[in-house]
Amino acid sequence: MMDADLPSLRPYLVRAVHEWCTDHGFTPYMAVAVDARVQVPREYVRNGEIILNVSYDATANLRIDNEVVTFRARFGGVPRDVVVPIGNVVGIYARENGQGLAFPHPDPVPEDEEDGPVPPVAPGKGPQRLQVVTPSADEPPAPTAGQTGDGGVAHDGDEPPPSPPRGGRPALKRVK
Repeated sequence: MMDADLPSLRPYLVRAVHEWCTDHGFTPYMAVAVDARVQVPREYVRNGEIILNVSYDATANLRIDNEVVTFRARFGGVPRDVVVPIGNVVGIYARENGQGLAFPHPDPVPEDEEDGPVPPVAPGKGPQRLQVVTPSADEPPAPTAGQTGDGGVAHDGDEPPPSPPRGGRPALKRVK
């Protein structure tokens, strides 16, 4: 079998990190590059990305298939369906310690092509190592969506999620 015929490793690695997080009591967070193919609450998208809490406690009917990740979660107290093509998953990591994997960003899709087919992940695009970095006091922390606050399924409140305490929250940095 030629390399071009091989399916992407991305869905298998995403499932593996999700299982590892779940087995060890960590909260799996998924970083998603948002484009026309992604169905997420747009009000929580920052700089073309959204961070989603994909723990079983924060989601309903979570499925991580070879082509798409689907689940239902609450955003601002409102249940919403989330659909993410696997090629748009750019990282999955444990909230508590930042350990996980990052993947290359997909090619952007213009908003007018949203009804088009979801292209497969380009072969040969493997994961990248992650390095945990602590934000400096003058650097604002990255926003997240889909966080559980009071035991709810996802983010509570109509405004963006609250900022974590400065200096205490790790952030991801890609290392090649």
